[in-house]
Amino acid sequence: MVKKHNNKKQEKRISPEMIAIIGSITILIGGFFLSYNYIQSKKVMAFDYISNIFYNQNQEIIVSDGEQEVEEEEEDLGEVTNNYIGYLTIPKINLKKGFLDKRSPDNDVEKNILVVEGSSYPTKDKGNLILAGHSGTGWKAFFNDLYKLNKGDKAIVTYKGKTYTYKITNIYTQPKVGKIAIYRNYDKTTLTLITCTNHDSTTQTIYIAELESIE
Repeated sequence: MVKKHNNKKQEKRISPEMIAIIGSITILIGGFFLSYNYIQSKKVMAFDYISNIFYNQNQEIIVSDGEQEVEEEEEDLGEVTNNYIGYLTIPKINLKKGFLDKRSPDNDVEKNILVVEGSSYPTKDKGNLILAGHSGTGWKAFFNDLYKLNKGDKAIVTYKGKTYTYKITNIYTQPKVGKIAIYRNYDKTTLTLITCTNHDSTTQTIYIAELESIE
């Protein structure tokens, strides 16, 4: 009589103690990564907060009732002219509007796109051109359609025969309290656009764009 052999391999079972050990290790690894990400996020938040304090203490921008106060940079601007010295073009919203020398008496948000005092023209490396304009209704609401912009959209500044193309990298709102904090990368040449928030008269929206190319 031939005996039949059982070819099934004996199943190996993991003991409850081993399962507990594996579970503990998994929890420890997961906790480590969660803690690391939390610490990194806190570092970013702290950096942003410190940068904001530094900016407010040193280059405070006040936009209240048409008045602006910032620390002015020393630039050789030549003679004051009442002609447009540059143009802002935003293809997505079909905007093309000139801006004046910031010292011009017509550099006024009630008349034109305002070049905020203390901002830099595009020729300044790592500078920041700050333009403010009205939203809403009427002929002077030059920035009325800015709310349609998203991160990645382009803004173009033509100045002194060159074309500066910027990409929007940050959009945020702030309450209208007479002060605007600008969050930007100070290692980049930037363009900042400021206007009232769409359908919200209590806040203003700030658009930060970084220079991509010069032609």
